[in-house]
Amino acid sequence: MAEPKRQELLEEIQKLKERLRDREAALPAHSVRPHQIQEIEELEEKIAVLEGNLAAMTTG
Repeated sequence: MAEPKRQELLEEIQKLKERLRDREAALPAHSVRPHQIQEIEELEEKIAVLEGNLAAMTTG
């Protein structure tokens, strides 16, 4: 029963990591705008939460 949820979490983490890589690659070499940094930080936070949930499923 937990395996589909685990797979769903893995897929969501992968999608978020891809979006994060895209956002980081789109950053200009100079004059990064605050909203760009904020979007990257939000993605990093979402990834961390999902990875925490995944770890809890694995150990719990």
